[in-house]
Amino acid sequence: MKSQAVICQRVDKIFQQGELAVHALSGIDLEIAGGGFVCLSGPSGSGKTTLLNMIGGLDRPSHGEITVADQRIDLMRMSELAELRLRHIGFVFQAYNLIPVLNARENVEFVMQLQGVPATERRTLAMAILDEVGLKGMEERRPGELSGGQQQRVAVARAIVSKPALILADEPTANLDSGTAEKLMQQMRELNEHIGTTFVISTHDKLVMSFAKRLIKLHDGKIIDDIAQQ
Repeated sequence: MKSQAVICQRVDKIFQQGELAVHALSGIDLEIAGGGFVCLSGPSGSGKTTLLNMIGGLDRPSHGEITVADQRIDLMRMSELAELRLRHIGFVFQAYNLIPVLNARENVEFVMQLQGVPATERRTLAMAILDEVGLKGMEERRPGELSGGQQQRVAVARAIVSKPALILADEPTANLDSGTAEKLMQQMRELNEHIGTTFVISTHDKLVMSFAKRLIKLHDGKIIDDIAQQ
């Protein structure tokens, strides 16, 4: 039986807007097994991105417990969270979050550099993964010289290159045409199935949902459906 990659217990997230308390998440109980390929879906404001940020340690719950890689991340110091993210979690952000002064290869290498991977190995891995995501010949281009879809593929390559145990993706296909989006999802599923990487993806995209092994629907900060697929 696979261990749980993520456990959320009674998780609430409350944002203060002046005197108004906004409940972004309410009583979330969720377990995601290692090797899962999970999509969080729901309308804007449903809480899916907030939940993704909680799981990644980018924000803290107002109440409740979150365990990732067998560690209670809601109790961790900022330095401990940073180390966990560096070693165990890959992120794909809707806004790409690429470093403008670095080219595509250097952006992909960046996390590996922080991990202490030797320069020659970093370069080899970065070139190979950029080829895999369809960016061969564009390795030396900076983000400003790439289209939105190309920048997103660099962001995905950066997230998956070091094969982290958990990858969190926020609307990864939002800026891609349908053909590129399908190739990206196929690549993510292959990584999931061959390496055992756990994926948790926030999405509006029905194509992405069709690739999910498990579809979790949120509404008003609550889980309203949890469906096993494929």
